[in-house]
Amino acid sequence: MWRIWLLFDPRRALVGLFSFLFALALLIHFILLSTDRFNWLDGPHKGRTVGGQTSSQSATTPASVPSKQ
Repeated sequence: MWRIWLLFDPRRALVGLFSFLFALALLIHFILLSTDRFNWLDGPHKGRTVGGQTSSQSATTPASVPSKQ
């Protein structure tokens, strides 16, 4: 194993390795932040908005408004 370091400069190889791993970690975190399930900053969105109302609000009607039949 020690002969591999005769082919490569250890400082340049380790700096390159750490740079690659840091860029990979940033890429993975930004991919996770772009998903709805794993976004730890905004949190998951509860429902989609339809016409300005959420789906849970449109399913219930107030008691004072008669339903159309």
